[in-house]
Amino acid sequence: MAGALGGFNAHASNIVAAIYIATGQDPAQNVESSHCITMMEAVNDGKDLHVSVTMPSIEVGTVGGGTQLASQSACLNLLGVKGASKETPGANSRTLATIVASAVLAGELSLMSAISAGQLVRSHMKYNRSSKDVSKAT
Repeated sequence: MAGALGGFNAHASNIVAAIYIATGQDPAQNVESSHCITMMEAVNDGKDLHVSVTMPSIEVGTVGGGTQLASQSACLNLLGVKGASKETPGANSRTLATIVASAVLAGELSLMSAISAGQLVRSHMKYNRSSKDVSKAT
């Protein structure tokens, strides 16, 4: 049920959760905000790959709550979205939502590349937390 409701993606919720914690968002909003459909389609006769994410409900804010904490406020400031936009109400929140989606797109591309190249499983087998290298097990 959760997979059907959340969309089709590799790990959008990991990226959303990390950004939410870093920018003082409500981590509980990760559930709705991580709904994501990642599309990858060959274009130009298979010479290029078009990758996109559709995230219809990214819930973010740049004022109040956890955004006022020192580290989270500094992160929002670094991203250029701290506080309310004086010129266009909601602009900073829209920009932050765009940053979240952009980070998810980068993470999806990175993870899918690692999976396609066989690097994900290989690195997990080599660097697992046990003292035994299970990649050499018979």
